[in-house]
Amino acid sequence: MDTSKFRFLHTMIRVLDLDRSIDFYTRHLGMQVLRRSDYPEGKFTNVFVGYGDENANAVIELTYNWDQETPYELGSGFGHLALAVPDIYAACDAMEKEGVSIPRKPGPMKHGTTVIAFIEDPDGYKIELIERK
Repeated sequence: MDTSKFRFLHTMIRVLDLDRSIDFYTRHLGMQVLRRSDYPEGKFTNVFVGYGDENANAVIELTYNWDQETPYELGSGFGHLALAVPDIYAACDAMEKEGVSIPRKPGPMKHGTTVIAFIEDPDGYKIELIERK
């Protein structure tokens, strides 16, 4: 099989409060809502957010199940999403002032020199910020 035409499309995460999650990814991380689809018969909504057209960029699919009332269990298998940022200290400072959870403050990673930080979205998903100037 020729896999040279394969392309990464999206990562799906389940969210408890769709409006709060959209606000987080657009306001704090600068993504755009690319499309939204409501499925009344299935009682769920999908919202795709990202930095550019889905035909050329991988995006995040936020899935909101209308009947979900309790937070999702993230499990031990999921690690994190990762984003490149030009100034990690300024980004984390601005997000911290907005109340974003930053469980790992900016600094060099263990056993290396790359500067990283970890933030959490409203559902507790970890997002690694990696400084790339």
